[in-house]
Amino acid sequence: MRRQKKTNRKFLFLILILLALASLAACFLLFYGGGGKSKDNLPSDQGNSLRESLQEKIDTGFIVTKPDNFDSADTAILVDKDNDESTVTFLNLELGRRYTLSFDGTTGIYDRYNESISMEQIKKGDIVDITFLKGKKHLTTMRLSPKAWNYDNVERYEMNTVRGEVTIGTETYKLTENTQYLSGGRSIEMMDLNAADILSFQGMDNSILCVRVEKGHGYLRLVNDENFVGGWIEIGQSQIQRITEDMLLTVAEGSYEVNISHGGGGGIKKVVINRNEETTLDIGDLEVAEIKTGMVLFSLTPSFTELYIDGAKVDASQPITLEYGIHQLIARAEGYKSITQYMRVGQESASIDIVLDSVKDEEDEKSSSKSTSSTETEPVTNYYKVYVDAPEKVEVYLDGNYVGISPCSFRKSAGTHVITLRKAGYETRSYTVQVDEENKDITYSFVDLLPSSTSTEASASTK
Repeated sequence: MRRQKKTNRKFLFLILILLALASLAACFLLFYGGGGKSKDNLPSDQGNSLRESLQEKIDTGFIVTKPDNFDSADTAILVDKDNDESTVTFLNLELGRRYTLSFDGTTGIYDRYNESISMEQIKKGDIVDITFLKGKKHLTTMRLSPKAWNYDNVERYEMNTVRGEVTIGTETYKLTENTQYLSGGRSIEMMDLNAADILSFQGMDNSILCVRVEKGHGYLRLVNDENFVGGWIEIGQSQIQRITEDMLLTVAEGSYEVNISHGGGGGIKKVVINRNEETTLDIGDLEVAEIKTGMVLFSLTPSFTELYIDGAKVDASQPITLEYGIHQLIARAEGYKSITQYMRVGQESASIDIVLDSVKDEEDEKSSSKSTSSTETEPVTNYYKVYVDAPEKVEVYLDGNYVGISPCSFRKSAGTHVITLRKAGYETRSYTVQVDEENKDITYSFVDLLPSSTSTEASASTK
């Protein structure tokens, strides 16, 4: 009996010890788990220690980015943007390498003045200053670089693809291996640009890093033009050209008044040119007048000036009979600047004074000579050819004039030219090429034409 009581006391004592331990554990959890004081209400030393311990033990992979939350920085070109995947691709300017970063609501996006903007306001080709987490491939901030310059909607520029230079006003800039060429948000090649395009340029220092087509070009084909071949076509105020058979003209997109003239006949029609589309203009209903002529007397200064009309040398000492319409004049004399201009004959008699300016120095004379040669119909080089090998079985046009079906060739003439490729059911493409002055043949092979995305292309006039 005495042993049983002793055993009961030990059992009761053990239960009391267990209850005490459970009570202490409950108090500990209550104190540190939030029922009493939270970890944020702990003394600063204990709270910081606990938070650091929890962060070390729990890695969710989520990082709350802040302006100072980055380990890398770069000045780069934005070459691609995928809003669905929330990624942006950049081109490093020094190494020429591409890399892709992710972005989210924590990414800061700013203009060149450090004002917040949206991702939609950043365009492909923009030069930006960025910060990012290299390991996480996460974009922290992106800002339009204040170090970059830009020219918007430039109509008058001179692009020399051989030297890799662009002259804008009085300034000349270099094209680089990293220069991006864009049209309608798509990347294009430099040869896809046309002198009729209106462009925007972005760059840094003396280098152009992005060329963006703001206003592109389309194509104009005349139909029922048999009675006007040999006449002239004027498109707006900027383009004038002699009408040839099966011509296909490259024209800046926009609305125009087209003036057709030949021998006193013709008329004016309106046309709309869309980017990368071919437009046909029926001129069969224009007036075909009887051939009329007028007498034109020229006064030339200096007196030994040579005069060419429509490419043929004439004797300007006597009145010259010319058909009504537009004619090309070229006047040149040694020691003087040459003149190339157009005149319209529309009356029975007229007189024209042509005065040439003296060349100031030998450099101006050489420059004038080169300028004249580029406007004349005479080739700069003889007996050498330009071959177009690919794609095959497409129509080839040189500066709007029909050449033939590829593979084909034409006589080599140094300077800037536009080669246009066309095939029914496919997108028409034009390329600006710089033909050199070397005494040898050259060959071009272009990419295949893409099937036309519009049904109107298939209904274009056929030969």
